[in-house]
Amino acid sequence: MQVVSLVPSATETLLAWGVVPVACTRFCEQPGIPTVGGTKNPDVETIVRLAPDLVVLDEEENRREDHDALVAAGVPVHVLAIRSIEDVARQLPGFARRIGITWDPPLLGPARPVRASVVVPIWRRPWMLLGRPTYGESALEHVGLALRFPSGSGPYPQVELDEMAALGADLVLAPSEPYPFSERHRAELEVVAPVVLLEGKDLFWWGIRTGPALARLAVLAELGGP
Repeated sequence: MQVVSLVPSATETLLAWGVVPVACTRFCEQPGIPTVGGTKNPDVETIVRLAPDLVVLDEEENRREDHDALVAAGVPVHVLAIRSIEDVARQLPGFARRIGITWDPPLLGPARPVRASVVVPIWRRPWMLLGRPTYGESALEHVGLALRFPSGSGPYPQVELDEMAALGADLVLAPSEPYPFSERHRAELEVVAPVVLLEGKDLFWWGIRTGPALARLAVLAELGGP
C-alpha cells in the first residue's frame, strides 16, 4: 500500500510497522523519504499526482482545507485526532487495519499517584505553555506529573514569565521542540523552578513512541517527588 503521511508521529509509527511512506512532511525528519511540504502547507497537487492509496492526517497537525482538497480530488484519507494516550490505544489499531496490518497498543497500566507538579513552556517570545486537552498533558498526568497552567486557558496558553512562576510548579520541563529549549535557557527559566531539559518528541509525538516515552517521563517524576 502506498501511504503519504502528513503527521510526523504517524510517519515514525508507519516505519516501525515496516511501512515506508511514499512521501511525508519535512517535519517528519526522514531524509530518505521524499517530502511534500509541511504539516500546515502540504503540496496537495504533488500528493494527488502520487495517487496514494491513503493519506494520513491529524485534526490538530493538519488543516481542514488541505483535507477537503484531497477528498475533492478523490484521494482516500484517514484522519486521526490524538489528544491523549488513551486516544492512541483507541485510534491506532483502526489505522493499522486500514493499511492492512495488526497492531496491539502497549498496555499502559494504571496512572501513577502525583509525585510532582510541572510547567512546560513550548514557546518563547511570546511565552506559551502546554495546557489541556493535549496528548502531552495526558502523558505527564499518567506518570504522576501534574501539569500547571492557567485555569480555563486552553491547550496552549500564552503567559508572561512571572505568571509562569506564580503557578508554583516543582519543576520546569523544557522540551527540545517545538521551541528548541537548551542549556542556554536554563538561567532564564530557573526563576520559575528547577529546570529539566527533555526530548520534546516524548511529549508531542505519539504512536509507536508512546510506551517508551512514558517510561522515560516516569523517571522525571522521581526527580520532583518527595
